[in-house]
Amino acid sequence: MRELTNTPLPILLAGPMLRHVSKDCMTLWWISSVATQPSLSLVQADKPIIVNEYSHSVTPIGQHAFVHLLCVSQRDLFTPKETASYNLTWPEHGDLCSVAPALLYDDESHITFAIPYQLREVYHGSCRKPHHEQADALAQLDLVLGAKHTSDIAKPDILFFTGDQIYADDVAGPTLHVIQQTIAQLGLFSERFEDALIQNSADLPEHPYCFYQREALLPDVESNEDVASIFFKGKRKPIFTSVNAQNHLVSLSEIMAMYILTWSPVMWARCSLDKDDLESMWTTRYEDEKTHIKQFISTLPAVQRALAHVPTYMIFDDHDVTDDWNLTRGWEDAAYGHPFSKRMIGNALIGYLLCQGCGNQPAQLGELLQCIPQHFTQTGIIEQDALIDTLLEWDRWHYHLDTQPPVRVLDTRTQRWRSESSMNKPSGLMDWESLVDFQRSIIGQDDVIVISAAPVYGVKFIEMIQRVFTWLGQALTVDAENWMAHKGTANVMLNIFRHIKTPPRFIILSGDVHYSFAYDIRLRFRRNSPQILQFTCSGLKNAFPTKLISKLDLLNRWFYGQRSPLNWLTKRRNMKISTRRPLGFEPAGLINHNGMGVLSLPDSAISDLKKVQCRVLTYSGQVIEFVDR
Repeated sequence: MRELTNTPLPILLAGPMLRHVSKDCMTLWWISSVATQPSLSLVQADKPIIVNEYSHSVTPIGQHAFVHLLCVSQRDLFTPKETASYNLTWPEHGDLCSVAPALLYDDESHITFAIPYQLREVYHGSCRKPHHEQADALAQLDLVLGAKHTSDIAKPDILFFTGDQIYADDVAGPTLHVIQQTIAQLGLFSERFEDALIQNSADLPEHPYCFYQREALLPDVESNEDVASIFFKGKRKPIFTSVNAQNHLVSLSEIMAMYILTWSPVMWARCSLDKDDLESMWTTRYEDEKTHIKQFISTLPAVQRALAHVPTYMIFDDHDVTDDWNLTRGWEDAAYGHPFSKRMIGNALIGYLLCQGCGNQPAQLGELLQCIPQHFTQTGIIEQDALIDTLLEWDRWHYHLDTQPPVRVLDTRTQRWRSESSMNKPSGLMDWESLVDFQRSIIGQDDVIVISAAPVYGVKFIEMIQRVFTWLGQALTVDAENWMAHKGTANVMLNIFRHIKTPPRFIILSGDVHYSFAYDIRLRFRRNSPQILQFTCSGLKNAFPTKLISKLDLLNRWFYGQRSPLNWLTKRRNMKISTRRPLGFEPAGLINHNGMGVLSLPDSAISDLKKVQCRVLTYSGQVIEFVDR
């Protein structure tokens, strides 16, 4: 790649991305190099839609970078069963066809999309790490959307990202190098730090600790040892993949540059991956990472085009902020008790709000979005810590979709049920109040789709290992984050499924774990048990160590088969869990390919969840179906 810093910036830096869509509203998100507000045109059934008014917020994040959120809210805006199309036109630049012609498929003059109401094809995925060695499965979505003839998988009605859309804590050296160039080219705003060796984010690129040594940026005092260990040290975890946090993102400008580079190829093309002044000890690692990053960049045009066409919803998991985010009460005390680490968490949350959360249910986040202009000015960010305090106190990151079936997206990160007995025991993924609110929201429904970042029903053998490490006080070592890790959360969640007013059919979509599997669950000793289907698909661009997951899968089948007496020692002993086997991979229950989940619902009313198809579309285009045996 050659540096092209002298060429004019294109108007579109990332997006447009289609976000919340219903029969009454539409939401678009993008980042541009100018603050100019384009005009919007909508068409359905070859007829223009008259838009009475819409809101359009523009948030400056740098001299040449502006986050846009456009929301149309109008009763009966769309007819649900017909596709619609949109176009944006800038007064001095033209429309999308001229500004970004590569976003349109061959037969399009405008960007077309479906109105997600009666859900038939639900796509989902998580864990998209740019420098993972396998290719990006999200790029396969572009091939599905662009297929002119019937393919093996139908086009999506809706797309859910179930966590780890970015890896703020695990950044490749070449990515960090391009992040710094992006900040410079766009003039992304700098910030001052408190209680850190570096006083201003603008000094980071030239600092000797900028690459692969960011754990040294904390002051060298005894009280900061816990903060350094939870944020920066690369921890080799015996169950999960190694965490390489030496390039952990620190400033808001780095977070915003990461989002631009995650969703769009534009700034990659203007920057160089080569870095000549790197210390010799890091050159081999840097070159290896560069190979994988080049592969990631090559598929970004397909990803950008696909996300312009599909209504997309997101929820955070830990890597969107930092590894093990809020895992234990001790973690929280250390992280939030230090100004520098609290700022890092807050910056990632600001990035999530501006680039992910704002598009899910803009009306629900109205209070947060209205306070953004108070903190982002044309010259920089003001009262940044006050904004962070507001975000940390916010308790409505979860949201609902009134589709058929309805969707409930859970916040399993910020409303934790903290352990009272030990600071090092895992917190429950949701506290009692948030679980009660969830239960109330599903009463009276016949079917419901639940989005949970982590699987509610995990692999029992792996959870057993996590339990042992937790007992030894090492919950952080093995990412002991599962629904069964906290007694209170586990009991309440399982009681929700057992409640007499529980919907008769649940579908749980999850990710997080870097392997994929599907379970059918029924209650034992109950004639009218609800049907529960859990489909876990992970990751889009991340995977479990292959040899290790094969051994764990085998041990799980040995120790926790359907007839094993060990099942009666688990919290789920009153539930019968049947594993769907991946066709072509039997007797395995887990598959370990970068892939995207495809949930196919029957055209008629859902009466039997066993008729619901669960398939994984892998990064290579292979389709793997989980079948009942």
